Amino acid sequence: MKQSSNIILMVHGITDTGNIFNDMASYFEKKGYKIYTIDLIPNLGTADLRDLAQQLKTYIDTQFLPQEKIILLGFSMGGLVTRYYLQRLNGLERIDRYISISAPNNGTNLAYTLPLEGIMQMRPNSEFLQDLNKDIKETLGQIKSLILWTPFDAMIIPANSSLLSIGKEVNIPVLFHKWMLFDQRVYDEIDSFLKGT
Repeated sequence: MKQSSNIILMVHGITDTGNIFNDMASYFEKKGYKIYTIDLIPNLGTADLRDLAQQLKTYIDTQFLPQEKIILLGFSMGGLVTRYYLQRLNGLERIDRYISISAPNNGTNLAYTLPLEGIMQMRPNSEFLQDLNKDIKETLGQIKSLILWTPFDAMIIPANSSLLSIGKEVNIPVLFHKWMLFDQRVYDEIDSFLKGT
């Protein structure tokens, strides 16, 4: 089956850079996808996630032609940045499919540990999350989505906070948060999702 898009843009989480995706990128490049990553600045939770989403929008608007459709993947904090882009910055028009990996979609209790702007936005029931979660089905529900999470996630507390009740949601029992980016079961789920199987 021919892919409707072969461009994957991967968006990292807190304290990371695009290099966190090196293994995943290599795997999907071998399958014929063109992989792009972005380095969000700053990446320490100090910035408003809406500003990081604007960085993402600028990157997409300048890196890709208007007619090019993109597969957008967000990991952890990058899942919220990508959601804001999709739901509030007209990103749905540019995106073919969406993949969320271990994102604090309903917040994480760990975000109460530091009073930094971006981290506070990741607290359960934050104003930021209330805004994004009020119209999930009307926005994200318009595109094909894959939501991956692990019940053992010690960064997303509770772990099922990653769930969005849209698209295909898959529980992959990986032991650590970042290991989601290196697990073959995750790659297989993404591969199947992109093939439409």
